[in-house]
Amino acid sequence: MSRTFRNWAGNQVCLPAEMASPQSVEEVAATVSRAAEAGLRVKAVGAGHSFTAAAMTDGVLMSLDGVADVESIDAERGRVTVGAGIRLKDLNAVLDAAGLAMPNLGDIAYQSIAGAIATATHGTGATLGNIATTIVGMELVDGAGNRIRCDETTRPELLRVARVGVGALGIVTEVTLQCVPAFDLHAVETIEVLDDVLDGFEENVSANDHFEFFWMPGARRCQVKRNNRTTEPRRPQPRLSYLRDKIIAENLAFGLVTKVGARFPSAAPRIAKLVDSGVSGRDLIDASHRIFASPRWVRFYEMEYGIPREALPEAMRRVRDLVKRGSEPIFFPIEVRVSAADDIPLSTASGRDSAWIAAHVHRGGSYETYFQGIERIMNDYDGRPHWGKLHFQDHESLAPRYGEWDAFQSVRAELDPGGRFANPYTDRVLGSLQSTSG
Repeated sequence: MSRTFRNWAGNQVCLPAEMASPQSVEEVAATVSRAAEAGLRVKAVGAGHSFTAAAMTDGVLMSLDGVADVESIDAERGRVTVGAGIRLKDLNAVLDAAGLAMPNLGDIAYQSIAGAIATATHGTGATLGNIATTIVGMELVDGAGNRIRCDETTRPELLRVARVGVGALGIVTEVTLQCVPAFDLHAVETIEVLDDVLDGFEENVSANDHFEFFWMPGARRCQVKRNNRTTEPRRPQPRLSYLRDKIIAENLAFGLVTKVGARFPSAAPRIAKLVDSGVSGRDLIDASHRIFASPRWVRFYEMEYGIPREALPEAMRRVRDLVKRGSEPIFFPIEVRVSAADDIPLSTASGRDSAWIAAHVHRGGSYETYFQGIERIMNDYDGRPHWGKLHFQDHESLAPRYGEWDAFQSVRAELDPGGRFANPYTDRVLGSLQSTSG
């Protein structure tokens, strides 16, 4: 049986010495202890949805799929404790059955909760933080195989730091989430001129609970999504129109467009116009988790940067100019979202309200020139790359962009002094433990 592991996008591959599938927290701790005795490094993996090598290893690759139970539900306090391997789509179903919901989510629900918080995965909403900000308690296994609990009363400072750990602090085994009562969203999707959206960006962000837009490079218009809480009766999208919009248009037809575009690059302008004219609007009311997440069948590579929110219109116009000057046609939309500042040292929104620019290319496509060009623009705004998405930064360029970089490094040195959870990616973006400890 092959031990080869590939991530969701297929751009990261590793051949671990061992693939472990613990079925309990006790087995997770025992596996780490055994690896420590053998001098092997350990990495945990959930859905493998990270585009980076964050979970790659030549040591023990540990799947957390067997550590995904619902431990407890406190409906009165709105708190749910789950195994770290639970996938977001399964968590959403559990919460919905209990009359609860996550206050915010991204537009993909394939990830495990541990992977989502480790990389500061986020949705969109000016007053809402990333998923990790909902964590009020967690348990992890450190580099020696010890189980460590932290919450609001037990080691609260560790909790503050460890909520976003990039997999470098330990194996997260359990999390307690602060949820909210289940709610519905009124989703309005329109097609608008990009310049108008950028001119009214701050107004749109402030006026809506959840605001985002998608722009196909080369197009004049963009798809705008405004989602707001409502107590009006549900008006879910009819099944046939859902199949038309979400399955056929956004997946099957779009997948065909990317393949045609890759084969015939000269068709880029016509494809952009076709997509621009073919996208339609939607207006519906449904449960929040059904509005937030969409099926994603077309695989791709992605880079995403967080910048100060007020810089978004200028930065986005610069990205548009970059695409216009570029020699490589782009057949995937750019997504723009926002999120609130938080106090997590390694969160990409730490200490500042943020706007996000996410660029994509089709799987197997060339991305270096395109992504590097966008990254140069983001650098002018002290941009912070999403920890689970492609970028070209290292710890020397990243450290000055985080006000509490040293707080994270102190916790890392405490929990994993031997580098049990390190790999080339963490060495690059966080520094090796030798360099971080002086």
